[in-house]
Amino acid sequence: MGNVIRTAATLLRIGLAAGRSTPGDRLRWWGLFCAAAAVAFVVLATVATVATYDGRETRADARGPVITFGKDAALLYREGADTVGSRPFSVVFVRPLTAEAPVPAGVTRWPKPGEVLLSPELIRTGSGEGILTRYGRFAGTVTTDGLVTPSERIAYVRVGDGAPRNDPRWMHVSGFGSNGGATGEMVDQPTVTSPILALWALTGLPALALTVVAARVGSRTRDRRSGLLQALGGTWRHRMIVNTGEAAIPATLGTLTALVPYAIASVHSTRLAPTGYILDHRDVWDAWLMACAMAAVSLLVVLGIVVGTHRIQRNGTSTRPTSFSSRVPAWRLALCGVGVALVLTSQYVPRRAQLIVFTSGTVVMWAFLSSVVALLTRHLGSWVADSGRRKGHPGRLIGGRWTHAHPGVIVRLALAMVIGIGIVAQMQVWTSRLGAHSQAAVATHQRIKDTVIEVAASNMTAAQTDHFRSSLPAGTVLLSRTFHDPGPPKDPWVTVGGTCHDLRVLEVECHGSTTAPTGGNAQVEEMRRWYGDVRFVQASRITVKADGAQSLLVVAPAAGQLAAVKQAGFTLPNPSVQVEALGGNWLGSSRTRLPNWIQLFGITGILFILVAGAVSAAAEFVRIRHALAPLSVLTGRRRVFRSVTSWHLTVPLLIATVITGAVTAWHSVFFIALVNEGSVSWTVLAAGISACAAVSLAVGLLGARAAAREAQNWKPAAD
Repeated sequence: MGNVIRTAATLLRIGLAAGRSTPGDRLRWWGLFCAAAAVAFVVLATVATVATYDGRETRADARGPVITFGKDAALLYREGADTVGSRPFSVVFVRPLTAEAPVPAGVTRWPKPGEVLLSPELIRTGSGEGILTRYGRFAGTVTTDGLVTPSERIAYVRVGDGAPRNDPRWMHVSGFGSNGGATGEMVDQPTVTSPILALWALTGLPALALTVVAARVGSRTRDRRSGLLQALGGTWRHRMIVNTGEAAIPATLGTLTALVPYAIASVHSTRLAPTGYILDHRDVWDAWLMACAMAAVSLLVVLGIVVGTHRIQRNGTSTRPTSFSSRVPAWRLALCGVGVALVLTSQYVPRRAQLIVFTSGTVVMWAFLSSVVALLTRHLGSWVADSGRRKGHPGRLIGGRWTHAHPGVIVRLALAMVIGIGIVAQMQVWTSRLGAHSQAAVATHQRIKDTVIEVAASNMTAAQTDHFRSSLPAGTVLLSRTFHDPGPPKDPWVTVGGTCHDLRVLEVECHGSTTAPTGGNAQVEEMRRWYGDVRFVQASRITVKADGAQSLLVVAPAAGQLAAVKQAGFTLPNPSVQVEALGGNWLGSSRTRLPNWIQLFGITGILFILVAGAVSAAAEFVRIRHALAPLSVLTGRRRVFRSVTSWHLTVPLLIATVITGAVTAWHSVFFIALVNEGSVSWTVLAAGISACAAVSLAVGLLGARAAAREAQNWKPAAD
């Protein structure tokens, strides 16, 4: 046992020493440091996501109303909605029935009638729209104990004592602490698997790609050492200890570095740009034990990748290393095929599982597509070498043979470009998934802004509507909107009623009780786009029945009056009022905020890919400058450097770019067909392909330049 421990300690010291003395050690050290930090960062982000979801559920339950149907009701409770900008939020109307009426978490006392409690984020974002006076007198803030996240927007409005107890629109509540329901940010919360899938598809895969690239920096020396250890009788365990020792220090320091942002987020709530979401530090703090355990797991994953990417033949007949630079393993090609198969079969699985299967197949396909490219370029290398030999072209001959013998080099260089193009394309496609109604809402807002405003209310008398009209900004027009549905075979229609004066403002003529549009008024055209068959009628007084088929329309002469209309609407003695611009409920849907999260994950993943590409290219420059330097003596020409690097690096990378562009186009179109929404921006895809083509040319030119500079000082050595 003592000999085993001493042997392991000796091998570990050999690995530690090798990490400080092997060629390109500084580049690999920093590459492994960045890779370990990236993987740990994604893992810790996953931990924070799960912890945040748990904390949100707990706080939502703490404020959830306990509904009762007996006589023990302590207050009346009703949920409504409003918007600040285009972001919706919840407005909770309450009427305590007893002096000891319970309060939810985050509320110390109920305000007086006509007063309102607001969350801090709602005050911050809505102060410019008069949020402090929109619902009544401002009486205080909701504490973080009653918010699912510090960035949540919510308001508690106490109405007067006129709210009837027998009104079915009010819920009778005996207390709080039940299921949180759909209030505030819990209205459209997706399952925890959705952000985790997006995180690992857009950020986790680039982090793993960076790890593979960093692990193979300077791999030739490492492969020769592994072969020597096998020749001396070492087993895979001995080689594992040496390789682990070599990578242990940078990987450990990188993992510890990733804990720094987690520690900051655990003591200070952090706003995540560009989403505007504030990560609650309490949730992050509560998951510290899990974070430490998962950080250790991420370190083991990085070390496992380092060990797994430095293997040798196991048949015992040769000491030649079997690395990624000598051949393309068949299992990598098979896994790429599995990824493509998952993408193709995702449309045939149950609807709820389609996106998960598609995303899983996408990750696998992009991770191993570069191996397919390497296989093709390896065969291309044989053809190029034969062509160079027949025509006496030394650069083509050497470049083709190198490409054939070292496809792993192409894999590592192409990996960054392949995943980079895939991420950019997916970011563009996902951000285009607004849906037909959201796209229509965006188009309407671009054409008429918020000049047509819907006021959803019920059971309003003519006197109440007249009072509401007097509270509106000057120059606005008040109309009624009634939905008619006679049933098949007739189609439904909408009647818009108003006084002749108001209708003429919309360029609608009045002739007794009949009306007809006289021009192409922009607001009228938008009404037709949203309501379909619109018929205008003359009405001297406007009322709203309680049947739910009627509502009000406010047409403003200029944009920017929405806040003032809301101010007027919430002065009505009816807490069910809801005021929003035409199509505003679709304009502020969760899908319009999805692009911000895609940008956050995608930009982080692209950053990791850029680091992987830089490390891979720098490692190749270190290798190629030493290998090519003697050619100037053998050929007597320095043009051979540019020729070799062009055929060995630029041409295969250009082929990889073309293949990646074709696969990306197919993948994006297939995804759009799967979800039945979104669009492909061929301009963005072309820009990504052009950028990768430019990188391919730059890698070849810089490699040739590095070799030419090395040749100036090259001297033969006994190596």
